[in-house]
Amino acid sequence: MLRVDHAGEYGANRIYAGQMAVLGRSQTGPLIQEMWNQEKKHLDRFNEVLAENRVRPTVLLPLWNIAGFVLGASTALLGKEGAMACTVAVEESITEHYNSQIRALMEKDPERYTDLLQMIKEFRDEEMEHHDTGLEHDAETIPGYWLLKTAIQLGCKVAISVSQRI
Repeated sequence: MLRVDHAGEYGANRIYAGQMAVLGRSQTGPLIQEMWNQEKKHLDRFNEVLAENRVRPTVLLPLWNIAGFVLGASTALLGKEGAMACTVAVEESITEHYNSQIRALMEKDPERYTDLLQMIKEFRDEEMEHHDTGLEHDAETIPGYWLLKTAIQLGCKVAISVSQRI
Protein backbone atom coordinates (compact mmCIF):
# COMPACT_ATOMS: atom_id res chain seq x y z
CA MET A 1 0.00 0.00 0.00
CA LEU A 2 2.75 2.43 0.93
CA ARG A 3 4.82 1.53 -2.13
CA VAL A 4 2.00 2.25 -4.57
CA ASP A 5 1.04 5.49 -2.79
CA HIS A 6 4.64 6.66 -2.95
CA ALA A 7 4.79 5.77 -6.65
CA GLY A 8 1.56 7.67 -7.28
CA GLU A 9 2.77 10.79 -5.53
CA TYR A 10 6.10 10.51 -7.34
CA GLY A 11 4.30 10.25 -10.67
CA ALA A 12 2.04 13.18 -9.83
CA ASN A 13 5.09 15.30 -9.06
CA ARG A 14 6.59 14.44 -12.42
CA ILE A 15 3.30 15.26 -14.19
CA TYR A 16 3.23 18.71 -12.60
CA ALA A 17 6.93 19.17 -13.45
CA GLY A 18 6.08 18.48 -17.09
CA GLN A 19 3.15 20.88 -17.01
CA MET A 20 5.33 23.58 -15.48
CA ALA A 21 8.01 23.04 -18.13
CA VAL A 22 5.44 23.96 -20.77
CA LEU A 23 3.04 26.34 -18.97
CA GLY A 24 5.16 27.64 -16.09
CA ARG A 25 5.45 31.15 -17.54
CA SER A 26 1.82 31.35 -18.63
CA GLN A 27 -1.12 32.68 -16.64
CA THR A 28 -1.81 29.09 -15.58
CA GLY A 29 1.68 28.64 -14.12
CA PRO A 30 0.92 29.85 -10.59
CA LEU A 31 -2.13 27.58 -10.37
CA ILE A 32 -0.14 24.53 -11.46
CA GLN A 33 2.69 25.50 -9.09
CA GLU A 34 0.25 25.69 -6.17
CA MET A 35 -1.03 22.18 -6.84
CA TRP A 36 2.51 20.91 -7.39
CA ASN A 37 3.60 22.33 -4.03
CA GLN A 38 0.97 20.20 -2.30
CA GLU A 39 2.10 17.15 -4.25
CA LYS A 40 5.69 17.80 -3.16
CA LYS A 41 4.53 17.70 0.48
CA HIS A 42 2.70 14.42 -0.17
CA LEU A 43 5.81 12.89 -1.71
CA ASP A 44 8.04 14.12 1.13
CA ARG A 45 5.68 12.54 3.66
CA PHE A 46 5.57 9.24 1.80
CA ASN A 47 9.37 9.25 1.58
CA GLU A 48 9.39 9.49 5.39
CA VAL A 49 6.73 6.81 5.82
CA LEU A 50 8.58 4.39 3.52
CA ALA A 51 11.77 4.86 5.55
CA GLU A 52 9.95 4.52 8.89
CA ASN A 53 8.33 1.26 7.76
CA ARG A 54 11.35 -0.07 5.86
CA VAL A 55 9.39 -0.36 2.63
CA ARG A 56 11.32 -0.08 -0.59
CA PRO A 57 9.97 2.11 -3.37
CA THR A 58 8.94 0.49 -6.61
CA VAL A 59 11.84 -0.34 -8.89
CA LEU A 60 9.84 1.39 -11.63
CA LEU A 61 10.52 4.93 -10.37
CA PRO A 62 12.79 5.65 -13.37
CA LEU A 63 9.92 4.71 -15.68
CA TRP A 64 7.39 6.79 -13.71
CA ASN A 65 9.89 9.66 -13.80
CA ILE A 66 9.87 9.73 -17.60
CA ALA A 67 6.23 8.72 -18.11
CA GLY A 68 4.93 11.30 -15.65
CA PHE A 69 6.94 14.14 -17.13
CA VAL A 70 5.97 13.20 -20.70
CA LEU A 71 2.29 12.96 -19.73
CA GLY A 72 2.39 16.35 -18.01
CA ALA A 73 4.31 18.09 -20.79
CA SER A 74 2.35 16.54 -23.65
CA THR A 75 -1.03 17.42 -22.21
CA ALA A 76 0.22 20.92 -21.39
CA LEU A 77 1.24 21.29 -25.05
CA LEU A 78 -2.50 21.06 -25.75
CA GLY A 79 -2.88 24.23 -23.68
CA LYS A 80 -4.28 25.00 -20.27
CA GLU A 81 -7.34 22.87 -21.00
CA GLY A 82 -5.18 19.84 -21.79
CA ALA A 83 -3.20 20.22 -18.59
CA MET A 84 -6.38 20.59 -16.59
CA ALA A 85 -7.94 17.54 -18.28
CA CYS A 86 -4.87 15.55 -17.28
CA THR A 87 -5.17 16.86 -13.73
CA VAL A 88 -8.83 15.87 -13.53
CA ALA A 89 -8.14 12.36 -14.84
CA VAL A 90 -5.16 11.68 -12.59
CA GLU A 91 -6.60 13.21 -9.44
CA GLU A 92 -9.90 11.38 -9.88
CA SER A 93 -7.98 8.11 -10.17
CA ILE A 94 -5.89 8.89 -7.11
CA THR A 95 -8.97 9.89 -5.12
CA GLU A 96 -10.68 6.60 -5.97
CA HIS A 97 -7.53 4.70 -5.05
CA TYR A 98 -7.21 6.48 -1.71
CA ASN A 99 -10.90 5.84 -0.99
CA SER A 100 -10.41 2.10 -1.56
CA GLN A 101 -7.42 2.15 0.79
CA ILE A 102 -9.39 3.98 3.46
CA ARG A 103 -12.13 1.35 3.23
CA ALA A 104 -9.59 -1.48 3.48
CA LEU A 105 -7.87 0.04 6.51
CA MET A 106 -11.20 0.72 8.22
CA GLU A 107 -12.22 -2.92 7.71
CA LYS A 108 -8.87 -4.28 8.87
CA ASP A 109 -8.07 -2.32 12.06
CA PRO A 110 -8.84 1.42 12.13
CA GLU A 111 -7.31 1.94 15.57
CA ARG A 112 -3.99 0.44 14.49
CA TYR A 113 -3.84 2.63 11.38
CA THR A 114 -5.12 5.92 12.82
CA ASP A 115 -2.15 8.02 11.65
CA LEU A 116 -2.03 6.43 8.21
CA LEU A 117 -5.80 6.86 7.79
CA GLN A 118 -5.58 10.52 8.76
CA MET A 119 -2.75 11.12 6.29
CA ILE A 120 -4.48 9.33 3.43
CA LYS A 121 -7.75 11.18 4.09
CA GLU A 122 -5.93 14.52 4.10
CA PHE A 123 -4.11 13.74 0.86
CA ARG A 124 -7.31 12.41 -0.72
CA ASP A 125 -9.09 15.66 0.08
CA GLU A 126 -6.28 17.69 -1.48
CA GLU A 127 -6.32 15.49 -4.59
CA MET A 128 -10.06 16.10 -4.88
CA GLU A 129 -9.41 19.85 -4.64
CA HIS A 130 -7.00 19.53 -7.56
CA HIS A 131 -9.64 17.59 -9.49
CA ASP A 132 -12.20 20.31 -8.85
CA THR A 133 -9.67 23.01 -9.78
CA GLY A 134 -9.14 21.30 -13.12
CA LEU A 135 -12.88 21.28 -13.79
CA GLU A 136 -13.15 24.93 -12.77
CA HIS A 137 -10.37 25.79 -15.25
CA ASP A 138 -11.97 24.40 -18.40
CA ALA A 139 -10.72 20.78 -18.44
CA GLU A 140 -13.93 19.57 -20.07
CA THR A 141 -13.69 22.06 -22.94
CA ILE A 142 -10.77 20.40 -24.70
CA PRO A 143 -11.87 18.46 -27.77
CA GLY A 144 -11.80 14.74 -27.03
CA TYR A 145 -11.94 15.30 -23.27
CA TRP A 146 -13.61 11.99 -22.45
CA LEU A 147 -11.21 10.03 -24.66
CA LEU A 148 -8.18 11.77 -23.14
CA LYS A 149 -9.50 11.31 -19.60
CA THR A 150 -10.27 7.63 -20.17
CA ALA A 151 -6.84 6.95 -21.67
CA ILE A 152 -5.04 8.67 -18.79
CA GLN A 153 -7.13 6.84 -16.20
CA LEU A 154 -6.40 3.51 -17.87
CA GLY A 155 -2.71 4.36 -17.62
CA CYS A 156 -3.15 5.22 -13.94
CA LYS A 157 -4.82 1.86 -13.26
CA VAL A 158 -1.99 0.02 -14.99
CA ALA A 159 0.62 2.04 -13.06
CA ILE A 160 -1.13 1.28 -9.76
CA SER A 161 -1.37 -2.43 -10.53
CA VAL A 162 2.24 -2.74 -11.64
CA SER A 163 3.59 -0.65 -8.74
CA GLN A 164 1.79 -2.88 -6.23
CA ARG A 165 3.72 -5.86 -7.52
CA ILE A 166 7.15 -4.56 -8.52
